[in-house]
Amino acid sequence: MFDEIDPRSPTPLYEQIAARIRVAVAAGDLAAGEALPSVRKLARELRVNPATVVQAYRDLAADGFVEMRHGQGTFIQEVSPFLRDEERATRAQELVRKLLIDAARLGIGADEIARAFHAEIGVEIHE
Repeated sequence: MFDEIDPRSPTPLYEQIAARIRVAVAAGDLAAGEALPSVRKLARELRVNPATVVQAYRDLAADGFVEMRHGQGTFIQEVSPFLRDEERATRAQELVRKLLIDAARLGIGADEIARAFHAEIGVEIHE
């Protein structure tokens, strides 16, 4: 789940960690009641400061994705379908933005992207 955490990214590490957990919840990979790794364990695994993991967990708690139980750990909360759909839409928008940025670097225009996208999903474009 955390294989895309990039310390060189301009996005702070705690935001990257929180984003990966949000995606896992939205995708159904993490279910309500599941325990997240302890702060110390995840910090060790990712080689980050424990305060970074604490900040990620706090942000997730503030957004309603997790519940932090003192002395017990951090657990995935039941997420409303609205929140799950909103998270999926946000991630879709981020994927599109990244695709367009990468395409622009290569000099690929929107029309080429649209054709490639439609070809990939098996939809014909009639011009």
